[in-house]
Amino acid sequence: MADPTPSRPDPGGGGARPARQFRPSRGRRVGDAIMSVLVRAGLVPSTYLLTTRGRKTGRSLTHPATVVEQDGRRWLVAPYGAVSWVHNARAAGRVTLARRGDRRDYAVREVPAGEAGQVLKRYVGVATATRPYFLADKDAPVEDFVAEADRHPVFELLPIVNEA
Repeated sequence: MADPTPSRPDPGGGGARPARQFRPSRGRRVGDAIMSVLVRAGLVPSTYLLTTRGRKTGRSLTHPATVVEQDGRRWLVAPYGAVSWVHNARAAGRVTLARRGDRRDYAVREVPAGEAGQVLKRYVGVATATRPYFLADKDAPVEDFVAEADRHPVFELLPIVNEA
């Protein structure tokens, strides 16, 4: 039976190594809490506090998230796969991003693999801490990112004009 974990060439010459799999942990929650303080203060470039409404509980859930900007458009990438915020964004069709006291609502449009490839490549160049979760290296061609787009959902952020 084939191993379901995707792998990539090991730069050390030892064959293929698997892409890291995301596992929530107490350390991750502590790290997210520290990162959230830094993001709230605007000290982490391109990173925002992403808030989604829980699809089951209805409660607001907030996590740090890096936004990719390209060609005048904004993109939200799920580097760890279809985690809770991805399911919530899909269900609600909207998210909120906040930073330095600025809070904005966005509709989200999940994009197909062909469109996601270029965004994923750019994301890996910006969000260096998430590189182990990707099979494609930062210098890989866009086609390599297209090939793994099903593992990393990408959403276009479409501004919602709030009615006052």
